[in-house]
Amino acid sequence: QVQLVESGGGLVKAGGSLRLSCAASGLTVSSYTLSWLRQVPGKEREFVAWITGSGGITNYADSVKGRFTISRDNAKNTIYLQMNSLKPEDTAVYYCAIRSRNLWGQGTQVTVSS
Repeated sequence: QVQLVESGGGLVKAGGSLRLSCAASGLTVSSYTLSWLRQVPGKEREFVAWITGSGGITNYADSVKGRFTISRDNAKNTIYLQMNSLKPEDTAVYYCAIRSRNLWGQGTQVTVSS
C-alpha cells in the first residue's frame, strides 16, 4: 500500500520546537520531491517547504525561512520538518505530500500557544 504517514505534532509554547516526521511506504522517497504544507480550518492549504529526491535542493515559504528545516533520510524512507522558534500563527494541520503523484498523508496537528 502506497502511503505517507505524518507524526510528531503536538502542543508547544511559543518559542518552542517540534520535529515532524513523514514515513513513506510502498514507494521510494529518493525518487521524488516531497513537500510539507499546512492548513488552518477555513483557509487554503499553504506551502511550507519542499526537498528534492537527492536532498540537495530545498525551498521554504518566506514565513518559515530561517526557523524551519526540511530534511530526509532515504535509508529510513522518511522526511522531517524541524520547526524552531514556533509562533502561534504556525498553528495548523501539517501534511506531507508528493504533489507529482497527488499523494498526501493524513496530517498531524501542531498547536502553538502564546
